[in-house]
Amino acid sequence: MILFPAIDLKNGDAVRLEQGDMARATVFNRDPAAQARAFAAQGFEYLHIVDLDGAFAGKPMNAAAVERILDEVKVPVQIGGGIRDHATIEAWLGKGVARVVIGTAAVRDPALVREAARAHPGRVAIGLDARDGKVAVQGWAETSELSALEIARRVEDAGVAAIIYTDVTRDGMLKGLNLDATIALAEAISIPVIASGGLASIDDIKALLAPRAKKLQGAIAGRALYDGRLDAAEALKLIRDARAAA
Repeated sequence: MILFPAIDLKNGDAVRLEQGDMARATVFNRDPAAQARAFAAQGFEYLHIVDLDGAFAGKPMNAAAVERILDEVKVPVQIGGGIRDHATIEAWLGKGVARVVIGTAAVRDPALVREAARAHPGRVAIGLDARDGKVAVQGWAETSELSALEIARRVEDAGVAAIIYTDVTRDGMLKGLNLDATIALAEAISIPVIASGGLASIDDIKALLAPRAKKLQGAIAGRALYDGRLDAAEALKLIRDARAAA
């Protein structure tokens, strides 16, 4: 199980939103590269970055901040937000991003996902952000008529590295992960699934390490890390101990 600390970028700052609402943003660090260094120093093995402005604009908008992060940390980075075409995918992978996360385009252009996953094995994930069971797109500003499972099954044989499943209603709200829906998705497909949205405390980490969650690849932690509700050292020790016991 991998715990991914999230760095969400808005206007060059590291922020956290509530339920994906750009008007409900809290700035946690004006220097995202410093935040990335801090996460790496704490022992996190993989960073999750979202270009929030890019998700709305449909193209990268915080590239300078991401490039500073890539320059200053050695842990792998996955990035989502505004990745809608081959040129953007190639550009991010060329800059040293370990994995790109395709969101809106996974709904609107599944052929892009299939082609990118085949061209870059292990380096393309899709982000499925669900609101009441239906996948939200365009920075969560719009809701499609498709379920996460329907979209996942479209690309199941394409070699997608992972699916990041976010419950939009819980994101940034510290209400706990929606593990029931996330595990149900993981059990219905062969693609590894990462839980996201609402991780609130060490109890969520313990739930992720329980036998019923064994198919999950990991989870993304955001606000709980920033405001101290989740102790990074305690969480990472639990994960290490679970690995050692496996």
